[in-house]
Amino acid sequence: MLNDLPIRKIIHIDMDAFYASVEQLDNPKIKGKPIAVGGGGKRGVISAASYEARKFGVKSAMAGNLAIKLCPELIFVKPNFDRYTEISKKIRKIFYDYTSLVEPLSLDEAYLDVTENKKGNPSASLIAEEIRQRIYNEVGLTASAGISINKFVAKVASDYNKPNGQKTVNPEEVIEFLEKLDIRKFYGIGKVTAKKMYEKGIFTGMDLKLKTIEFLEENFGKSGKSYYYIVRGIHNSEVKPNRTRKSLAAERTFSKNLSSEIFMLEKLEQIAEEVAHRLNKSKVAGKTVTLKIKYSDFTLHTRSKTLQYFISDKSVVLETAKDLLYQEKLSNSVRLLGISLSNLNTETKIKPEQKSVSVQLKFGF
Repeated sequence: MLNDLPIRKIIHIDMDAFYASVEQLDNPKIKGKPIAVGGGGKRGVISAASYEARKFGVKSAMAGNLAIKLCPELIFVKPNFDRYTEISKKIRKIFYDYTSLVEPLSLDEAYLDVTENKKGNPSASLIAEEIRQRIYNEVGLTASAGISINKFVAKVASDYNKPNGQKTVNPEEVIEFLEKLDIRKFYGIGKVTAKKMYEKGIFTGMDLKLKTIEFLEENFGKSGKSYYYIVRGIHNSEVKPNRTRKSLAAERTFSKNLSSEIFMLEKLEQIAEEVAHRLNKSKVAGKTVTLKIKYSDFTLHTRSKTLQYFISDKSVVLETAKDLLYQEKLSNSVRLLGISLSNLNTETKIKPEQKSVSVQLKFGF
């Protein structure tokens, strides 16, 4: 079945503990020490943890007070996203020396299609190795890479030899690689889905492969179809160099829980101001405003409203968010509020023509 698919050479580059590594790069005094970006204070949440901190079980999205219990020597550092963006641009510039087909996923990771590349190098593995070496030499940070025939396998492979390593899954190895893969390692399968799969007797890629498409759709909805094809090495998504931003958001976690909508209005105004600033900086506008509410028991609720026109003005964003706040009575005290704008004017309904040309290449992976 793989022989009938378009053949590509895809690299997934993933920076190692990016935010934390940038902080250690800029401050040699904390290099080699357990650090956490963000998370300071009683109610802080960690954005990133260094590998030294991860050895103690500290990880992103963890509450700061829990992290300090796991690692009493943990050093908290305030995030500096301007600096992370600056470094990310330098790294991305290196990518473009090799190919124009670069799809950034975030500041610290990207897909590269090097099937045809600017260096004329037939080996995707050697290109990945050269890129990682250049990042280290020119920026001072380490990166890991996954190399294979599609984005999914490359993404999974990049996590195999972290930090500062790479893994290549050659075309003839893809099926066996996926069959042996722990279901928790499948990109896109989270804890909840993995638990459900365990209950259905699905623990590895092979277990998944033995299930019919009807069974998977019945038990996992629309995702079932994608699971059916992915485990067979079929993932036709191309590297999209002009990836369109889908939404823009800002949020705040409060030092004390807020129990009344009145106390939240000032916070909402600050968040709306930040959203408007980001909208104007990106020169975009949107129609759908979503209010995010995280309660003190960590349950998360969202409320959305779609307007008939595009907006980017703070006052309109704020008024819409206020309407959503008062839409329903709060069910508990609130620890976090967020506002996002989606349905942006950058989105297009026109889909590029799908290329279905089957090409057999001497890979030199």
